[in-house]
Amino acid sequence: VQLVESGGELVQAGGSLRLSCAASGRTFNMYNMGWFRQAPGKEREFVAAISWRGGSTDYAPSVKGRFTISRDNAKNMLYLQMNSLKPEDTAVYYCAAGSMHTSSRDYAYWGQGTLVTVSS
Repeated sequence: VQLVESGGELVQAGGSLRLSCAASGRTFNMYNMGWFRQAPGKEREFVAAISWRGGSTDYAPSVKGRFTISRDNAKNMLYLQMNSLKPEDTAVYYCAAGSMHTSSRDYAYWGQGTLVTVSS
């Protein structure tokens, strides 16, 4: 599975963004998927995950209630809707395939990342 993220940009605090992740390959709908982020000087951290059918989701406490993960298996797309953005959400956001776990080591495939910058 090859993954390509898009949608990252500069946004003001309190604003919204939707990130997209386009997947290649006919087996996308067999993979649990996740979003991670990495801020400058920090380790990569779990943001959200979704099951292969989309029926189960999980979120990091820091984004729960503000971010929503979703997928469209017919289009081989993964999304992350981000609302009420805060400066601390600034990071490179990555989509990943293969797990719903919070550890990045459990994911087999990664995109190249898209930069989200939230100004105060």
